[in-house]
Amino acid sequence: MGSPNPDALDNLVRIGQLKAEPRNDAEVRRMLAMAQTRWVDAQLAHVSQEGRFTSAYNAAHVAALAALRWHGYRSENRFTVFQCLAHTVNWSPARWRVLDAAHQKRNLAEYEGYLEVEESTIAEMVTLAAQLIADVRALTGLGKI
Repeated sequence: MGSPNPDALDNLVRIGQLKAEPRNDAEVRRMLAMAQTRWVDAQLAHVSQEGRFTSAYNAAHVAALAALRWHGYRSENRFTVFQCLAHTVNWSPARWRVLDAAHQKRNLAEYEGYLEVEESTIAEMVTLAAQLIADVRALTGLGKI
């Protein structure tokens, strides 16, 4: 994992997409613990497809937010949090765009009451969330919880 691109993150602050805010290690730890819990929930066979998808999505989102907070930034925009993975944990666009597609599905569910999701999508989200949690732990030096 290379180093983040602070210029890109600072540019997002200048245009109002991010806020600079001092890192809070306790907050990052709590976020990683929450990401882990959501990830575990996403794998529970007795939970509905919608519930597992939402849990996997939320695990990825809170892990991505933890990475952003580790670098001293905050965003109110979920898409921006995923987009910043290129700069916080050096994820390729191909990886974080899968999370963006999940974000669009999540928005349809939240704002229009429609969610059609396949098991393969849930499995992909569970895998990506696990990888992201591991990458954020490596970034922060916070081992497995």
